[in-house]
Amino acid sequence: MSQSEPRRSVIAILPVNDLAQAEQFFAVLGFSSRNGSSAEYRLLETADGEELHLTQAVPGWVEAGHNPFGLYFRRPDVGALAQAFAGQVLEKEGPSVRPWGMYEFAVNGPDCVLVRIGWPVRKG
Repeated sequence: MSQSEPRRSVIAILPVNDLAQAEQFFAVLGFSSRNGSSAEYRLLETADGEELHLTQAVPGWVEAGHNPFGLYFRRPDVGALAQAFAGQVLEKEGPSVRPWGMYEFAVNGPDCVLVRIGWPVRKG
């Protein structure tokens, strides 16, 4: 497969009430809009090729405090991102090693969507 051919992937489509605010939040994770975005649908990507789509939520569909959506970002820069989200990390101890082998933390994203950021802990 050449570099220009698409690769298989799964891309989350996150409904949000405020596209501009959500775009600012995900910019902290290195995402920016790319060509093809519109007023009601944003195609976001990082320089490393990660993708996330945002769509304008139907009024009343996404309610902060009762948001059923969640995203998990597997990223090696957990510590730096925890500093970037200082004051927003949900766990009072900050990032920590979880029983499932991930060094991670969580924040409330746009409309209180759960956003977890973690990286596997090396064994041995």
